[in-house]
Amino acid sequence: MADDADDERDLAQAQRAHWQDTYTAHPGMYGERPSAPAVHAAEVFRAAGARDVLELGAGHGRDALYFAREGFAVQATDFSPAGLEQLRTAARDQGVDQRVTTAVHDVRDPLPLPDASGDGVFAHMLLCMALSTKEIQTAVGEVRRLLRPGGTFVYTVRHTGDAHHGAGIAHGDDIYEHGGFAVHFFDRGLVDELADGWTPAEVHAFEEGELPRRLWRVTQTVPR
Repeated sequence: MADDADDERDLAQAQRAHWQDTYTAHPGMYGERPSAPAVHAAEVFRAAGARDVLELGAGHGRDALYFAREGFAVQATDFSPAGLEQLRTAARDQGVDQRVTTAVHDVRDPLPLPDASGDGVFAHMLLCMALSTKEIQTAVGEVRRLLRPGGTFVYTVRHTGDAHHGAGIAHGDDIYEHGGFAVHFFDRGLVDELADGWTPAEVHAFEEGELPRRLWRVTQTVPR
């Protein structure tokens, strides 16, 4: 067990450094246009009457900035200071910096926010990074803790039907490293487990990128 914990820490540290280096070397690497899941999430949040959005794993901010332009108050977190610095600069350039706050945060750690304090949480391909199943469960528990009744969580993950599942360096727990990036590929059982105690999850399959990556977009709400 100690060896497994050491391996998880080593992988986490390596991935943190890899993402920091990547954002530094490739500023704005995902472009300025919001992701399709973020556009969907904004519609869901607005229909639910949400005023604030927490984005976990915001990177350089293309989706956080979109939420801000759509009128939401946004708190953006990431474990890469380089990505968040690019986000803050873009927020100033776009004139939405008054609606955006940032915080360096590792999703493995508790969120520094009060219980039942948020309207909506968004995470695009964050939960499918190099996180163990237990870490994923804990992170989703934290999201549930901070959302108000009726609060909505929209997240996306690469799944076991993706072409990179089973390819590259295997780290166990359905985590595979390919091209320097480690991914935890979700099966449907894990999605259903993470939705336990929420409203029934809407699970939408879609593709993104050139491979293409195969993902699920999951929308689930805290019961009122």
